[in-house]
Amino acid sequence: MTIQEMLLPEFDREMGLTRQMLERVPEGKDSWKPHQKSFAMGDLSLHLATLPMWVVSTMKQTELDLNPPGGPGFTPPKYESVAATLRSFDEIVKAARAAIAGASDGELMVMWTLKGGGHSIFSMPRVAVLRSFVFNHMIHHRAQLGVYLRLNDVPLPPMYGPTADAPIESGRQPAASSRSRQ
Repeated sequence: MTIQEMLLPEFDREMGLTRQMLERVPEGKDSWKPHQKSFAMGDLSLHLATLPMWVVSTMKQTELDLNPPGGPGFTPPKYESVAATLRSFDEIVKAARAAIAGASDGELMVMWTLKGGGHSIFSMPRVAVLRSFVFNHMIHHRAQLGVYLRLNDVPLPPMYGPTADAPIESGRQPAASSRSRQ
């Protein structure tokens, strides 16, 4: 089994779960945030939706400088709407999946470096970048979005098991005292 054959099922599952969360972002709440230092909900959802673009970038280059000396730094896209976010997500996921599917084991083992201002932040094989900097990074922000949604009384879908809003597979909702509320 190749590395990309191992990555693709995980990628497909995580992207599907992420889309379920993005679909639940309520219109008109894009500027809502739980704390003054937090992302606004719209910006967080767009950040989450655009994270898979790092797959394509990682596979096309061997390094990325977010703030290159003498050049323009990374500028995040601006939030428009839930529909625009979902369209972007779907397009980016399609390109990211194709980049993984077309990668050889050798390409996935090439070292990749993230830099800031010309200074190395980290270097690791591309496959590790995909797992940590993309997949795990997305899972982190998806959980963060889950908190935002919960605080706005938006029902959460099951991710790795039931939520307080989604029944378990048998169709029975466990009693609140028998499990922690998510």
